[in-house]
Amino acid sequence: MKATNRSSGKALANDLTPADSVVRRMKGLLGRKAFCYGEGLWIKPCKAVHSFGMKFPIDVVFLDRQQCVIAVIASLPPNRLTPLFFRAASVLELPSGKAEQTDTVIGDSIVIT
Repeated sequence: MKATNRSSGKALANDLTPADSVVRRMKGLLGRKAFCYGEGLWIKPCKAVHSFGMKFPIDVVFLDRQQCVIAVIASLPPNRLTPLFFRAASVLELPSGKAEQTDTVIGDSIVIT
C-alpha cells in the first residue's frame, strides 16, 4: 500500500503496512530496531498511540474518517504517549521527519491506495 499527501503531492509511504487487527495494532512497531525510509504503518481504528518500548522516534499523523489530517506529532520520542484525539479514525506512523519533508499539516487530505 501507499500513502500520499494529496495537498502537497508528496509520498508519505511507498511501503505502507496496515495494522487493522487487534494483534497487529498491539504489536505496531514494537521489536523493530529501525524504521526505513519509505515505510509506514497505518493503524486503524486508532485515536492515540504510545511509543513505550520503541528504540527510535516517529512521526504520528492522525486522520479522520475522510483521511483528512487532524493532528501531526513530529518526532515522538520513545516511551511517550500521545493525546487522545476523539475525531481520529486512524493513524499513520512514519519515520521521524517525514511529515515535515512532505509538508504534511492539519487539513491536508491523505490518499491511501
